[in-house]
Amino acid sequence: MAKKQKTFRTKARLPRGFGDRSANDIRSTERMVAKIRKVFELYGFDALETPFFEYTDALGKFLPDTDRPNTGVFSLQDDDEQWMSLRYDLTAPLARHVAQNINEIAMPYRTYRQGWVFRNEKPGPGRFRQFMQFDADIVGAPGVQADAEMCMMMADTMEALGIKRGDYVIRVNNRKVLDGVLEAIGVTDEAQKLAVLRAIDKLDKFGIEGVKLLLGKGRKDESGDFTEGAGLGEGQIEFMLQYLQGTGPEGESVYDILMARIAGGTGDLTGNYEGARLAGDGQQELRNIEDLLLALNYGPDRIRIDPSCVRGLEYYTGMVYEAELTFPVKNEKGEEVVFGSVGGGGRYDGLVQRFTGQKVPAAGFSIGVSRLMTALKNLGKLDDIEMPGPVVVCVMDRDRIGSYQKMVAEMRNAGIRAEMYQGNPKNFGKQLQYADRRNSPAAIIEGSDERDKGIVQIKDLHEGKKAAAAIADNKTWKSERPGQFEVDRADMVAEIKKLPAVRAWLDAKK
Repeated sequence: MAKKQKTFRTKARLPRGFGDRSANDIRSTERMVAKIRKVFELYGFDALETPFFEYTDALGKFLPDTDRPNTGVFSLQDDDEQWMSLRYDLTAPLARHVAQNINEIAMPYRTYRQGWVFRNEKPGPGRFRQFMQFDADIVGAPGVQADAEMCMMMADTMEALGIKRGDYVIRVNNRKVLDGVLEAIGVTDEAQKLAVLRAIDKLDKFGIEGVKLLLGKGRKDESGDFTEGAGLGEGQIEFMLQYLQGTGPEGESVYDILMARIAGGTGDLTGNYEGARLAGDGQQELRNIEDLLLALNYGPDRIRIDPSCVRGLEYYTGMVYEAELTFPVKNEKGEEVVFGSVGGGGRYDGLVQRFTGQKVPAAGFSIGVSRLMTALKNLGKLDDIEMPGPVVVCVMDRDRIGSYQKMVAEMRNAGIRAEMYQGNPKNFGKQLQYADRRNSPAAIIEGSDERDKGIVQIKDLHEGKKAAAAIADNKTWKSERPGQFEVDRADMVAEIKKLPAVRAWLDAKK
């Protein structure tokens, strides 16, 4: 006898770094995003949507130069053998859109985008390969006033979401200062510069000691994975750490030390006057934006200059900014840590130029939607009024389907979620079990007796559960039918609206 062949079944599983989203997560995101959108539109920004895929060369020079450019991004070849990649962020696609439509767009161009972005990176706790961002950008505005608007808008957004002053700060720095410092200490290789910037960008995650390792030979994480460092010398590392902390070993200004050491060509500094000029330009821009913000009552309690703010992407050319939440939370080990960054951005005057050949000034800010949601949950600020399940109209008589469906239509017209039971109606108990599993606020019961009397039975499932908990035996439960009452058929919708779960949801939608 032939051996029965084993049936192969595909295993249900998710790729690492990706996740399903529940109805409550989706609704919470939509409510939070609506508040962000309201602030952005108040500042004069309009919506734009770009596709998930872009040609790989359009995404930016931070991508690796290899035959199959999939490090950091998810890529595939089109049928014409051109490489396409899932977008890494929402800024590079905007630059492509502006360049492609530059003759039709009214400058300055103020736009916001919301959407999923994808990173082909090692997933971990709170680190996903697919996540949502919400961006706003001003293209065609060269002055620091555009950067100031970005920072003010982010401060206003934090407060619109219920994050009070003292629990957040918008940190501001200038890449010209950073680039000048790097030039001055002899870091001229572009790849090494980027490695230094990305090391500094990890300050809130790894602390000063972790950054010190990343500025040097490298750092090994808890899993044993090794991240190669920027390869700076000891003197260079020492000065970069002083720069991050804003003061030298005697408490003096790092900027003053920098200028003095460049002028004298001492230590690890190279006497690089171009570095000094670049740093000086950046320092002046920081003074200008600080004066503007103070004049508009956005003081250091909301927006402040911070030399440790760098941003890790290569395309920033001037101001950089980061929204940081300053309240403590517990990490995976139960340790108390500061929540950290929920968004950031900066000036990128060269990104559109890659397509057009001419410099087009631009500044933008990106919010990490999922991370910001986590922050709001920690603060108890997430607008998470749970949507009740639909009111379920039970089917007691198969010949009266039209009548039951009419009940459903009346409730829907009144803004109440409702559905008619679609399963096998033979077992009434299963209909109530279904409504219970759907978190329904109520079930509507109309049999022939109710129809003859012109009434319906409303079973308040939420209140019924509470009442049933106090009843000791099944006989009493059946006789008292907790939470169940009858109303005139004509009053059904009005009575359903009075149920606490339904009323709370309808009020929340106003």
